Amino acid sequence: MRVVNLPASASGGRPHGTRVRGTRQAEAVAAVFDRLPGFCSAQQIHAELRERGEQVGLTTVYRHLQVLSETGRVDAIRDSSGEILYRRCQTDAHHHHLTCCNCGRSVEVEGKAVERWADEVAQQAGFSEVGHTVELFGLCPDCGQPPPG
Repeated sequence: MRVVNLPASASGGRPHGTRVRGTRQAEAVAAVFDRLPGFCSAQQIHAELRERGEQVGLTTVYRHLQVLSETGRVDAIRDSSGEILYRRCQTDAHHHHLTCCNCGRSVEVEGKAVERWADEVAQQAGFSEVGHTVELFGLCPDCGQPPPG
């Protein structure tokens, strides 16, 4: 699984051009994360909504997920097939994910050294307001254990 942290938009985390008001559909999409474990695709979220009897179209789900991601309310990663997966953020602080390339388990991690390095490189090059993408993947403790025997 290839994991990519998707950066917030260059507009300071505000959605670029996408406006979603506090509609029933927006609330339903945001609430569905309480019932889904880990990272899920838009199709899985849409299926959960339909199972709950919500009348929300798949395009609407994608639009709401984009806004939730851009505003930092959900994490978004890209898997090895290129599909974006979503999960409710566990923290409001900037963070990265360490994801198991076998089972997909993901944990949030801080990257203070990465943050310092990114700031230093940007400053040396004269850049400001620089975002970054960090990919961390490996085997979780369960998948990394050798088979018994």
